[in-house]
Amino acid sequence: MKKLVAGLLSIALIGGFSTVAAVAQETKPAAEAATPHFPLKEPREQHWTFSGPFGSYDKAQLQRGLKVYTEVCSACHSMKLVPFRTLGDLGYSDAQIKTFAANYEVQDGPNAQGEMFTRKALPSDHFPPPFPNDEAAAVANNGAVPPDMSLLAKAREIERGFPQFIFDIFTQYQEGGPDYIYSLLTGYEEPPAGFQVPQNSHYNPYFSAAATFAMPKPLSDGQVTYDDGSPQTVDQYARDVASFLMWASEQHLEDRKHLGFMVMVFLLIFTVLIYLTKRSVYARAGGH
Repeated sequence: MKKLVAGLLSIALIGGFSTVAAVAQETKPAAEAATPHFPLKEPREQHWTFSGPFGSYDKAQLQRGLKVYTEVCSACHSMKLVPFRTLGDLGYSDAQIKTFAANYEVQDGPNAQGEMFTRKALPSDHFPPPFPNDEAAAVANNGAVPPDMSLLAKAREIERGFPQFIFDIFTQYQEGGPDYIYSLLTGYEEPPAGFQVPQNSHYNPYFSAAATFAMPKPLSDGQVTYDDGSPQTVDQYARDVASFLMWASEQHLEDRKHLGFMVMVFLLIFTVLIYLTKRSVYARAGGH
């Protein structure tokens, strides 16, 4: 009798677990369908001069990117962690940097009377923000605070799933941030049929948090004039400013790669010397 009861309980438990599993399987696809994965489109992988173990920045491209940031992006986005003096890495002279910085005004003080005052920026100053505080920035941008661009190219890297991230270890792919920025700036589209875009929002399937966001399309062909004859197109503007923001996020990238290469050479030579030393020691030991 006890065996019969135990058998019936086992059957009931197995049946219960099967029912729960079936319900879970039916519910999971519905939940996944109700919660879309963002971005809706993966960032388009681009070729960058700074990619790979021997990559380096294109100074002409960085100068064009600075111009795009200055004439377009700086109206809303700050870059508070970047001092003017570092623009020397882009190929500018000290005199040019001083002239460029003087186009901005920064708050300083207090003076002898204990009051804050405004003065022209110096090369030692950082890029000043376009708004005095986040509240003012939100009021001017339909409630959304534009992110600071100092580290944007590192902060906006989209996580790549399995097995792609395994390949990235060997290819040393680390350009996800610039790829994302480029795709976002060139990825504005008309929403699909039946999709409702909220007021003061804009459809962009490359945005990492939702299908729409507050920033309207910032670039248009011919908007920024290039002096070096480069194409004045949205594609070129996006590519140049993405490169510039990568430099702003990692200004010592070239030094890091150079140091890494020297370390690898050292380790290779060290390994060979250890191997030869081992052979020499064992050869003498064998001779005795």
